[in-house]
Amino acid sequence: MRLPYAPTTPHPTDDEAIQIYQRISARRLPRPLVPLDLAFLHAPPVADGYNSFIGSLRTKTSIAPDILEISVCRIGVLNKAVYEWNIHGPLALKAGVSVNELNDVATLPAFTDEGEHSRQAWTRSVLTRAQQTVIKYTDEMTTRVAVSDEVFQELHEVLPSHREVVELTTTIAGYNCVSRFLVALNVGEHNEGEMKSPQNMAESV
Repeated sequence: MRLPYAPTTPHPTDDEAIQIYQRISARRLPRPLVPLDLAFLHAPPVADGYNSFIGSLRTKTSIAPDILEISVCRIGVLNKAVYEWNIHGPLALKAGVSVNELNDVATLPAFTDEGEHSRQAWTRSVLTRAQQTVIKYTDEMTTRVAVSDEVFQELHEVLPSHREVVELTTTIAGYNCVSRFLVALNVGEHNEGEMKSPQNMAESV
């Protein structure tokens, strides 16, 4: 990483940091703190806010887990965030996404790309309509920021609940933040690594 990692335990006299470490450790249980945590913990109040925000996205949304995970995986692909893809690909498979569907998440040209090759790839996709729509929305938010009326209308048809639309939009925005942090600082030393194939991921799920 471009910075040394923060210590795995806080300074024993820093009461605020101790409480923050405890909250982050509680969310990670039974696992230890991960490199991403130890990067954020250089700024404990920021790490605390991140932990609360991402914790809510992970555990307190009403979005179907497969939809949530394919959006996060797609962000990892678009932003070349190897760490994000390699962590969330297996989670997508556990949530019910098939290997072939995850392969499309990894290989489909960005929906914002123009040209016959891109159109043909999307036509051949094995993704369901709802999954394709989520990928389109993720692609536009990630590569263009602005979302077209057509894609938003399609999203609202597959996610009719206002709450789900807000949750998905926040998830995409939040994990774009995560991927940019990961890549900028090379957290976990994954920038030069390889994105695992869905087939290899499936062997370890």
